[in-house]
Amino acid sequence: MEMFIALGAILAALGVVLGAFGAHALKDKFASPHYAAIWETAVQYQMYHALGILALGILSNDAFLGSSSLLSWAGYLMFTGIVFFSGSLYVLAVTGVKKLGAITPIGGMLFIVAWVLVIIAALS
Repeated sequence: MEMFIALGAILAALGVVLGAFGAHALKDKFASPHYAAIWETAVQYQMYHALGILALGILSNDAFLGSSSLLSWAGYLMFTGIVFFSGSLYVLAVTGVKKLGAITPIGGMLFIVAWVLVIIAALS
């Protein structure tokens, strides 16, 4: 599961870049402080789940939980959740298109299912 370690690290690095980009380059471009807060939420959830993916890569090591299809699914769901949840919020913050808010909960559900799979894998 070295792939999840690399993917988690890439997504975490991208989260730092996007956080800095939002705080500096986009600071005066947001239509209101509300949209800046939306950008921050997107960055936070991306970082949380990037670290979650990184942890899944570590936990999948034989010294811990070992290779598990549940952990693999959890990693893929976290990645897809970042795309849907954070991705839709990034676009919403920049464009102000409120209809994108309908996509965000799909990402949230993917995050929840991913964490439930981690729980099940840990208890199995």
